[in-house]
Amino acid sequence: MKRVVLLASVLSLCSVAVAQSNLALPAGTSMKVKLENTLTTFSSKSGDPFSGRVTEAVVLGGKTVVPIGATVQGRVTQASEPRRVAGRPTITIFPETLVMPNGERFMLNATLVDTSVRNGTDVNDEGQFKGKGHDGKDMTEVGLGTGGGMLIGGLAGGGKGVLIGGAIGATATVTHWLSKKNSAMLPAGTELVMELSRPLEMTAAPAGQ
Repeated sequence: MKRVVLLASVLSLCSVAVAQSNLALPAGTSMKVKLENTLTTFSSKSGDPFSGRVTEAVVLGGKTVVPIGATVQGRVTQASEPRRVAGRPTITIFPETLVMPNGERFMLNATLVDTSVRNGTDVNDEGQFKGKGHDGKDMTEVGLGTGGGMLIGGLAGGGKGVLIGGAIGATATVTHWLSKKNSAMLPAGTELVMELSRPLEMTAAPAGQ
């Protein structure tokens, strides 16, 4: 009888262990991560790796599922700078692996939803980090640059000079602003907020694998 009770207890403990090793975080779960390497539109390229450390434990049912210090690894899928005044610099990242402190690895499918970088930047609905780009003040300066060029050209060469002067003024001003505000950066140490796009299956691999 004692053997039967002991066997039942062992089976019960095994079932609990299996249940705990087959947890699944639902889609929409947030993860806060601190970026470990700097990403920029002028130096990063598609395929470059990135990593970040989890800074806030992810809890499910009162139990910690993803502890502080776990690592999120992924890659850059886009790092582009606008060629026109109307565009905004863009960085897109794809988180793809969660590495636990004990070395266990799980497939991760998540989207960036926010960062600690402000000053006119934002993250759109597609998870793309958008740099500040150009605003109304910049457009005014472009206009003033164009107008100034027209005035100088007109004084120098009449009607034809107005057109040539305007073109030169616009080109110089636009070039100035494109070189000044056409890049974006996510510095190392930036706090990222990610949301799971799909459930994260926390299924432990069988022993020996």
